[in-house]
Amino acid sequence: MNSEAKLTNVSAPKKRKRRASLDARKARAGWFFVLPFVLGFVVIYLPIIIDSIKYSFNKIKIGQGGGYTLEFVGWDNYQEALFVDPNFVQTLASGIQQLIFDIPAIVIFSLFMAVLLNQKMVGRAAFRAIFFIPVIISTGIIDKIDQANTMVDYMTDTGIEDGSGQNTTNEILSAVDIERLFDNMKVGTELVDYVVQMVNNIYNIINRSGVQMLIYLAGLQSISPAIYESCEIDGATAWETFWKITFPMISPMILVNSIYTVIDSFTSQSNKVMTYIATVYDQAGGNVLSSAMAWVYFLIVIVIIGIVAAVLSAYVFYQKRD
Repeated sequence: MNSEAKLTNVSAPKKRKRRASLDARKARAGWFFVLPFVLGFVVIYLPIIIDSIKYSFNKIKIGQGGGYTLEFVGWDNYQEALFVDPNFVQTLASGIQQLIFDIPAIVIFSLFMAVLLNQKMVGRAAFRAIFFIPVIISTGIIDKIDQANTMVDYMTDTGIEDGSGQNTTNEILSAVDIERLFDNMKVGTELVDYVVQMVNNIYNIINRSGVQMLIYLAGLQSISPAIYESCEIDGATAWETFWKITFPMISPMILVNSIYTVIDSFTSQSNKVMTYIATVYDQAGGNVLSSAMAWVYFLIVIVIIGIVAAVLSAYVFYQKRD
């Protein structure tokens, strides 16, 4: 009897409070870090976006005593932007064409440089810093000076005037002799024009490849060295190792960099379409028309991002971690 009484008096052990998993705690920490951006977007940017959409469907009428009123006109601003304005569609097509040309050049160049800078060599950290410096100096006042074309007074129709009377630009192209090289290979003129354009635009490509290079380096360093050691033991060449191991493992970074490059080109101050929209905005009554143009361009860029994501996602390899 005493033993049974003791058993009945013993209370059941209290259940421990279940702690959140590590992934859940990381997710909460992530929300904590993005909270300033979310608050800034809701408080500052979201009202501006709503006003921009509202203005794109209205006309502004200035009152006699000052102030203004909005008159709803439906899709008239969009029709004027696409079918009345003679320059917007042309500038839009030129800007999208430049965007399509720049994406492969920047993504491929940054991948090539990241692979080189990931090799073991003397001064590797210094070389990485040198290639990332353009990202730092291409912001703020330096970027404004560059966009203002302050060197235009030193440029001539034949290149850079250095006082010697020689054409420095043509000297570089003659040394490389790109056009003659591709002519001997019997390839199409479109490829020749594309390569020549990329070579002439190498300064802009390097300036816009720093962030992508950094993302690639992070992806390359996340690959386990044991995988490369296994390939070396099996006798795989460097070419086979790159295409069978390195390229599939960093394919998610290629997708990220492609989308980032599209967005970066869309927001760049050197963007032809954005420059034209800003010019229309400065005209009398052009703020509503420029809003419609901006939203047309925004929707086109969203479609391009969707196409890039859909195409590249089919070839992305995600490593399973058990």
